[in-house]
Amino acid sequence: MARTEELIREVDQYSARNYNPLPVVIERGEGVWVFDVEGRKYLDMLSAYSALNQGHRHPKIIRALVEQAEKITLTSRAFHNETMGPFLHKLCAVTGYEKALPMNTGAEAVETALKAARKWGLVKKGVPENQGEIIVCENNFHGRTVTIVSFSSEEQYRYGFGPFTPGFVIVPFGDAAALEAAITPNTVAILAEPIQGEGGVLVPPQGYLAKMRELASQHHVLMMLDEIQTGLGRTGRLFAYQYEEAKPDVLILGKALGGGVYPVSAMLADSQVMDVFGPGDHGSTFGGNPLGAAVAKAALEVLLEEDLPGRAMELGSYFVEGLKAIDSPYVEEIRGKGLLIGVEVKKEHGSARPFCERLMAEGLLCKETHEQTIRFAPPLTITREEIDWALERIAKVLAPRETAE
Repeated sequence: MARTEELIREVDQYSARNYNPLPVVIERGEGVWVFDVEGRKYLDMLSAYSALNQGHRHPKIIRALVEQAEKITLTSRAFHNETMGPFLHKLCAVTGYEKALPMNTGAEAVETALKAARKWGLVKKGVPENQGEIIVCENNFHGRTVTIVSFSSEEQYRYGFGPFTPGFVIVPFGDAAALEAAITPNTVAILAEPIQGEGGVLVPPQGYLAKMRELASQHHVLMMLDEIQTGLGRTGRLFAYQYEEAKPDVLILGKALGGGVYPVSAMLADSQVMDVFGPGDHGSTFGGNPLGAAVAKAALEVLLEEDLPGRAMELGSYFVEGLKAIDSPYVEEIRGKGLLIGVEVKKEHGSARPFCERLMAEGLLCKETHEQTIRFAPPLTITREEIDWALERIAKVLAPRETAE
């Protein structure tokens, strides 16, 4: 442990304390597995919040990274580069949108969508300038910028960071009636996650997204879905909205778009929305850079060639069945779709954090979310045998000792 403790002390000395990580220092990764600096092996059950859907260091994605790095890595959007066109072409073909605007992080892509919606409201819908409203959902998580935390309902995300950006209306997640009641003539967009990942893996009632699509069309409002965590195969479909065929006007992607090796995000829409941007309206030094574009194109190809959404559907069901078979006195509820699974711990047994610590001791790296929920979200390349390996160890932690033995 000496090396681990030394490295953690160094981080504690020089880093802001804005995270509370488990006491493990990861040195390398391969597929669904990671290894710490002491040589211990762990099954990655977080996938960097679904940024690693394709697994750690997927050979095809790493090859694209290395080959492009040997040519050119950055040009800025002041010039064209060779890889951005093929990447955006692929992305639009896969998603069914006419245009994509590449950025780097998820928060940047969300900010891009917010700007697009506000300008669309002004120039296309005729909402008076600076009066456009965007409806968002309680318990949301869309990023950490000042504007995004302005419409968070989580007090910790907001405390001390005001004054906040106006123009947002918060409604309960999954409540179609509340959503409808919140729409006014000044509403320009609805922004939501199809499943609230950071909120505790909360799945809305069936039909909620379809009703959102209906209301948006009826009231001439943009439906914008943040699929940064749920998209690109995680939930058993390429996109979570496809469970209801509720295609949004604006689709926001990130995380797994970079294949787990490079930050790439994008806002996707058809021309009637995207064309509100003119030269100089919006930009990013690194957005659409040659390295990121090459990596993201390879990441999309891996998702499709290996049918990772299909794997998530099949193995997610298998995983959930195995979790439900564990006779645990600690578990309140198991919920999710595909390989985005939340196990809620009963409050009388404390928070989920100690359970994650015990799982780490058994060789599984998980992360609690919203105090009570253990999130299980392994790379989509996981096998049935690896899930069985995990379930044995989860049972040791979640089942009473005599049952686990």
